[in-house]
Amino acid sequence: MKLLCILGMLALISVAGVNGAGECGKSSPEEEAMNLAPCAIAVEDYKAPVSDSCCAQVKRIDQNPACLCAVMLSNIVRSSGIKPEIAMSIPKRCGLANRPVGYQCGPYTLP
Repeated sequence: MKLLCILGMLALISVAGVNGAGECGKSSPEEEAMNLAPCAIAVEDYKAPVSDSCCAQVKRIDQNPACLCAVMLSNIVRSSGIKPEIAMSIPKRCGLANRPVGYQCGPYTLP
């Protein structure tokens, strides 16, 4: 099932327009969202474990709150059925001390 979701995400990348290009530097939010594939289990449930590889990718993106926000609100994330409120909890669940606490991302706030 997860493989099917990842393949679907890849298909969406090929047809998706760039959403907010520039927030993530040279890559688009959709490309950065694909780098978060190790987080597939963690975005399903607040209580699901967050893998070390997921935390490493989130830590890299988390340095730029505008990019993290663009990724969480990207077409791929919305199309895959991921709940942004759960996805936004991953930096905290990874124990990232320097996460952008309180950063407003659309209707969501990073805890």
